[in-house]
Amino acid sequence: MTEMSIGEFARRSRLSPKALRLYDDLGLLVPQRVDEVSGYRFYGDAQLDRARLIAALRQIDVPLAEIKALLDLAPQRAAERLASLWQQAEQRHASHRELVSVLVQRLKGLTPVTYDVATRMIPRRHLLCLKRNVDPDGAWALGKEFIGILRAHPMPKLDGRAGAAFSIFWGEVSADSDGPVEWCRPVPDDQSDELAARVPELTLRIEPAHEEAYVALGAGADDPAQWQLADQSLRSWAAAHDITPAALSLTPEDLGVRITYLFAEPAPDRDFAIAFARIPQA
Repeated sequence: MTEMSIGEFARRSRLSPKALRLYDDLGLLVPQRVDEVSGYRFYGDAQLDRARLIAALRQIDVPLAEIKALLDLAPQRAAERLASLWQQAEQRHASHRELVSVLVQRLKGLTPVTYDVATRMIPRRHLLCLKRNVDPDGAWALGKEFIGILRAHPMPKLDGRAGAAFSIFWGEVSADSDGPVEWCRPVPDDQSDELAARVPELTLRIEPAHEEAYVALGAGADDPAQWQLADQSLRSWAAAHDITPAALSLTPEDLGVRITYLFAEPAPDRDFAIAFARIPQA
């Protein structure tokens, strides 16, 4: 195998020495040899294909962690994984395109409703919750942590949407805003204190009875752009039905926008909701 310096390998692979050092640190592209005295890295010409593949994947914005996982797979599995990643990316682009269209209409003074909106009644219920300020990556990690806690501490199952786990976005989660986000699991009223004592990681609280306006989330349900579309639809629907903060005993901000997860195969059945309670008519 022909050996070359990091400078020569950088020139031939069209990757900078800085990128090559990063890929070495991450285990993505480890040099063929490192001089024990000087610390200089040397690469083999057989590594050029892998280097060029990494560069191509970065050009289509595949994250480095995903590239490492992908390159560790057998070729056929790697190809299937890349095709799946691209399908997810196309779904995100479609959601973003639709969101831009909705925002353009909103800026023109129109109130578009993108999704079909339905309502449901949610009774007063006890919740075990985990709440934290998080960025987008942290929001994903918080959900995994919450699910791990529930698996470690099995709880009685409650029927329907009112008994399903859900996450509340008390604030925007983005590169600029850290929520907070709260994950909640309804528990039987008469067992709530006992269950809370068994799971000290979670906080017990009571949520009041309320009404929810919601939209079903389809493919790409984990894309925040879909959540924004759902939020726009719900707010347009509320305005069309004269549901304003002045007409509510609890505003949407009092209960938070939420995503409910009714776990099913092959994927969870999810919806996006705004919770509120109407002021009784005199």
